[in-house]
Amino acid sequence: MQKLCVIILNYRRAGLTIDCLESLAAEIAGRDDRSVLVVDNNSADGSAEVIEAAIRDHGWGAWAEVVRSPVNGGFAAGNNIGFRTVEAEAYLLLNNDTRMRPGSIDALLESLDRHPEAGMIGPRLEDPDGTPQVSCFRYRTPISEMLNAAGTGVLDRVFRRWVVATDVFDEPVEPPWLSFACVLVRREVVDQVGLMDEEYFMYFEDIDYSRKVRKAGWRIVHDPTARVIHLRGGSSSVKGALKSRKRVPRYYYESRSRYFAKFYGGSVGLFLTNVLWITGRGIAAARELMRTKKPHACASEALDNWTNWLRPMRAPSLPQGGEL
Repeated sequence: MQKLCVIILNYRRAGLTIDCLESLAAEIAGRDDRSVLVVDNNSADGSAEVIEAAIRDHGWGAWAEVVRSPVNGGFAAGNNIGFRTVEAEAYLLLNNDTRMRPGSIDALLESLDRHPEAGMIGPRLEDPDGTPQVSCFRYRTPISEMLNAAGTGVLDRVFRRWVVATDVFDEPVEPPWLSFACVLVRREVVDQVGLMDEEYFMYFEDIDYSRKVRKAGWRIVHDPTARVIHLRGGSSSVKGALKSRKRVPRYYYESRSRYFAKFYGGSVGLFLTNVLWITGRGIAAARELMRTKKPHACASEALDNWTNWLRPMRAPSLPQGGEL
């Protein structure tokens, strides 16, 4: 069994994926115990062929290959294909909008060895200029939904323990969950906890899986000595929509509904979560009327939060293009 398999998902982003592979070459090439598996989520635009050609042309064939999914099942389903296809002691789930800093994989693997109680290890994510990104988070809860909707510093300070984003850390810490833009997962975790929940198309599957890993008794470690560039939003339109306050794709709200129903009391819990969101939105709206706050809610967000409210655990409606 090899030491490491890097799993990269691709959906109509061949250029991003090839650039990611190029950043991996120095970390993987010449190492018999490491490999990269690109899972193409049924791009149907020639992406798989372009990536395969790049692997041939660059001489990466000894350590990289493409496997094609018959459907675009999303983030969890694509990574599960990687788990099933390759047997490895650890898996590095890696967005194709990431670029590896020199020595980053070695640092992650060394951290996994130093922390035998850890089921997952995450690096510091950063902008290309080295500016650190928030890579650790508290659980999303009904109260955090109210705080997010309110966007009010006073409330955030009063309810600090429920604010989802944490600080940026310079020393290893154990957060509730990590960004899955880059995360190292121990094989024993997959064997014990199982695969990722494929009923999330995209978003919330990372916090869901982190909760299951911690419930099973494993620790989750963020080690900032490993640093990875994250271009943020290259593989998804959601972050761009959130930033510009445009309407977010339906699958995001389907995932949100599933998460809150799953962990906070079914449809009733989701209903109460949405009531708290509306409470927070009312606070924000009052401040916007007084011109003490800029609008920050996305278009149709109040309506879209109720997506799948009565049947929050049903299968997602898969998008036809543009996303993993």
